[in-house]
Amino acid sequence: MSQVYSVAVVVGSLRKDSYNRKVARALSELAPSSLALRIVEIADLPLYNEDVEATAPDSWKHFRDEIRRSDAVLFVTPEYNRSVPGCLKNAIDVGSRPYGQSAWAGKPTAVVSVSPGAIGGFGANHAVRQSLVFLDMPCMQMPEAYIGGAASLFDEAGKLSDKTRPFLQGFIDKFASWVKLNRAV
Repeated sequence: MSQVYSVAVVVGSLRKDSYNRKVARALSELAPSSLALRIVEIADLPLYNEDVEATAPDSWKHFRDEIRRSDAVLFVTPEYNRSVPGCLKNAIDVGSRPYGQSAWAGKPTAVVSVSPGAIGGFGANHAVRQSLVFLDMPCMQMPEAYIGGAASLFDEAGKLSDKTRPFLQGFIDKFASWVKLNRAV
């Protein structure tokens, strides 16, 4: 029996019908049987404040536990003002605390950025990657996933376009190999 890796998917958009959430769902459907993807919600995370760490909110504890239980993490994010949405940065900070007890440490990861614009969230993608280096998360380098023109990724029924499917399939297949390689270490 082959190993099935649990992948926490952290979506950097809070909008329930966002392009990023749609891409996260599409990746889940395309994932090989070696990956079990699940979206870990971030909407209810209060802003990180070290002053309340001793009595951390239950939502922080639940989020950290969800990340710790995962074998890997996939970030799917839009770009806001050439950077990471505040809610995603907050989730990264919540998961990394208290200092020395990061839930992220050592988890293989990848970043997908999705944007209506032509450059596909390049700035957000790299801003997330910058944090991942510090968090000791081996991040898949290739294929890079800066997905522009988000409005054209899905048809009116919400079905992934045939034009986009091969790229996302290749990405998630490569991520499965990345997770296997880096979880074995």
